[in-house]
Amino acid sequence: MKTQALLEEEPRYYEPDKFPPGISRKVVESISHIKNEPGWLTEFRLKALEIFLSKPMPNWGFIPRFQIDLDSYVHYVGSGKKKKKSWDEVDPEVLESFERLGIPEHERRYLAGLEAMSDSETVYANVKKELEELGIIFCDIDTAVQEFPELVKKYLGTVVPPEDNKFAALNSAVFSGGSFAYVPKGVKTPLPLQAYFKVTAASSGQYERTLLIADEGSELIYSEGCTSLQDHGTNFHTAVVELIAHKNARIHYTTIQNWKKNMYNWTVKRGVCHENAHITWNDVNIGAQTIKYPGIVLLGDNSTGDVLSLAFAGNQQIQDTGSRIIHVGKNTRSNVLAKGISLDGGINSYRGLVKFEKTAENAISHVKCDSLMLDDRSEAHAYPYNEIESETARLNYEATVSKIDDEILFYLQTRGIEEDEAKLLIVAGFCDDIVRDINVEYSVEIKRLIRIILEDGKAIKRTTPTLKREILVNR
Repeated sequence: MKTQALLEEEPRYYEPDKFPPGISRKVVESISHIKNEPGWLTEFRLKALEIFLSKPMPNWGFIPRFQIDLDSYVHYVGSGKKKKKSWDEVDPEVLESFERLGIPEHERRYLAGLEAMSDSETVYANVKKELEELGIIFCDIDTAVQEFPELVKKYLGTVVPPEDNKFAALNSAVFSGGSFAYVPKGVKTPLPLQAYFKVTAASSGQYERTLLIADEGSELIYSEGCTSLQDHGTNFHTAVVELIAHKNARIHYTTIQNWKKNMYNWTVKRGVCHENAHITWNDVNIGAQTIKYPGIVLLGDNSTGDVLSLAFAGNQQIQDTGSRIIHVGKNTRSNVLAKGISLDGGINSYRGLVKFEKTAENAISHVKCDSLMLDDRSEAHAYPYNEIESETARLNYEATVSKIDDEILFYLQTRGIEEDEAKLLIVAGFCDDIVRDINVEYSVEIKRLIRIILEDGKAIKRTTPTLKREILVNR
């Protein structure tokens, strides 16, 4: 009777800021309860939990090296903060992080469509009137569930279902925050929709879910930045991003990821292209231990897709990145350009799949992955996987591994450029095919980050002050 009484007194749900480590049915139901979600979404989460528990841990990338115990992480961290209405109300640390990512001042005036996600919740959201007048929906995923449930229900899990892999299931079970966008037929976003994600709590997981839909003939441009501020302990991050480009639509998605190295990052990004549609992934990975392969399913005839990725692997860091392209429609085209830089003992790997279905008549894919190693202690690997069922499909694949060419370095020095500046120039040139596709203000920031990465990796001498001091001076 005493045991029964204790059970009856135990709350059915966890409080937002009192979740214990580990994942359970109660954790999932509590998240859904806190967000006041409809029953169909709670069932979606619980089914995903079953799938997650049934699948074994993967055994590649950074997984074998680190003893990752998912039960040691708190999978929901409620901020308890109200959404901010103006920049004056945003945490100064968030603003400093914007500085570090190089979001320019003039764009901040237009950041009405921006969301800043801290740990598991959105802390800033303000929908710009200009977007609303065009019929564009841009909000956090939690708001979308409440205000546009039919759109969310129609598309959620259609591109990345929980069955896809263990971490897609984990995200589906405990996702919190993330972006939602819908662009109506024939409409173009007048400015890049932007989001920013930050992790501050130690030993916690972050699981944002992003769902972007470009209706027929529309165009959607989206950029996101990610960073973490925790020096001790580790964090686990699993995001799921789903893109739907309807007939004749275009989506351009840029990510600049600058997590700290104590972040384990397994992210699933995938888009589907209908007839004549196009998707571009531009993916820059600087920090974290990473496993990420942005993917595109070229479903419709004459659809096209580009994956441009850049990864830096420094000391005790593993970057396992690449792409996943599936050709289904006729006359489909894909282009993959992956660049990896290894230094100070870092390990960079390209892992990519190109698949041609039988229906993919006259489809063409070109894959190019280049690795640059800055010392003898670093590593570069390539793991291409190709599946070709179409007799008329064509696949071009090339890979290179190189070091800084001594002759080029000598030539630059003869032109009056100091050795470290010459190395920086060579590395910047190596990255240029990716960086030039990014918003110009971001590309300037990335070039500054490249200098910092090379200094920290001891590839060049340090000349810059600490970033914090530099920001303080500039402010």
